[in-house]
Amino acid sequence: MGKKVISTVSLAGCFGCHMSVLDIDLKLLDLVELVEFNRSPLTDIKTFTKKVDIGLIEGGCCNAENVEVLREFRKNCDILISLGECAVMGGLPALRNHLSLEECLEEAYCNVPTNKGNKIIPKHEDLPELLDRVYPCHEVVKIDYFLPGCPPSGDVIWSALAALLNGDEPKIAKHLIKYD
Repeated sequence: MGKKVISTVSLAGCFGCHMSVLDIDLKLLDLVELVEFNRSPLTDIKTFTKKVDIGLIEGGCCNAENVEVLREFRKNCDILISLGECAVMGGLPALRNHLSLEECLEEAYCNVPTNKGNKIIPKHEDLPELLDRVYPCHEVVKIDYFLPGCPPSGDVIWSALAALLNGDEPKIAKHLIKYD
């Protein structure tokens, strides 16, 4: 059999989970012997060029573009993993969920100390439409596995990927799940 194919993407998150993928450290050398990356900021491949075995999703959905990208990943990935607290539960971006979208935008653009009387909230066709709240990935598409943590450690990611690549179910030791 050939190498398994992995894709990754960052939605409404901070890119910390992708940094944790790099924190696999020397096991990255083992990983590249087993997999090929496709459509990932780690490789700068921006579109799918083939069917993907494992997709890693970082971040939740806060705008229409996030939803579109997530649905595209679900369509192109046999296994889809929510990676990190933002993808699993909405994370820090979901702190806005207790406000209406209008209140959130007014606070962000109008009621800030740097505002010099300009009460304009950006709206342009090139800007993705904001959703009423931030959604964790499993509320938009079917997710197969969840790797919690903020961010999940390289050991958690390696453990899950190694299990899946060996045809096993990922089992994450509770002591490895951290919120740094």
